[in-house]
Amino acid sequence: MESLADEDVVAEIRSQWRRLWRERFDDKVRAEGIACENYPLLSVDRGTVVLATRSFKLITLREVLEQHRVADAARYVPPSPSVGGWGKFIRTSIVKHGVRRNTRASLYEECAKHPQQLKKGGRGWLHV
Repeated sequence: MESLADEDVVAEIRSQWRRLWRERFDDKVRAEGIACENYPLLSVDRGTVVLATRSFKLITLREVLEQHRVADAARYVPPSPSVGGWGKFIRTSIVKHGVRRNTRASLYEECAKHPQQLKKGGRGWLHV
């Protein structure tokens, strides 16, 4: 019962999270991203700076889920790209190494490429 309630809360938080990043106002002069609406589940008011270039602590989805006391918040958030993400996990854990992936391409031999005839007999474009 509690997991269904968590999933509803997470779905609502995610929808507000997507709207926040999609509809933000980018101030090019100050190099900031500013929220255009109030997002009560994210604790972000209209006019709040959500993205800046220097000395700025970015809010993360994991922190917001932990504020709402969602059980196992890490399950709903993909891993950070600095850690490796899903692609690295698939390459290291799931894909078998040493097995040729493209077997169909390996059936065809690559024909030897013959170089084309050089222009001006190999002397180049300039004449002496």
